[in-house]
Amino acid sequence: MNTQPITQISVDELAERLTSGDRDIQFVDVREPEELAIASIEGFVNLPLSQFGEWGNQIPTRFDPHAETLVLCHHGIRSAQMCQWLADQGFTNVKNIAGGIDAYSTLVNPSIPHY
Repeated sequence: MNTQPITQISVDELAERLTSGDRDIQFVDVREPEELAIASIEGFVNLPLSQFGEWGNQIPTRFDPHAETLVLCHHGIRSAQMCQWLADQGFTNVKNIAGGIDAYSTLVNPSIPHY
């Protein structure tokens, strides 16, 4: 098992990536649908960790393992787990969004609700 440390990206760096217009970046949100209903960032694909059985086998066909892949959750714990799993699947450029959407709404976009 690959246990190299997962690269972290700040919410400020995330904001830059989102406005860069770079179509090669993959944005993944692993929060639950009810969390997305409260707060979300446009451009992210939702893959709830609780529904892993439904989407786990689609990862190789839906995503490029060598493209920059940024993973989001509420505070950065579940996304770190997802990053580790993706790295184990052969993804080479995975980054965990430190602080998650909670930090993003605090530091970048206050219009996104806290929960």
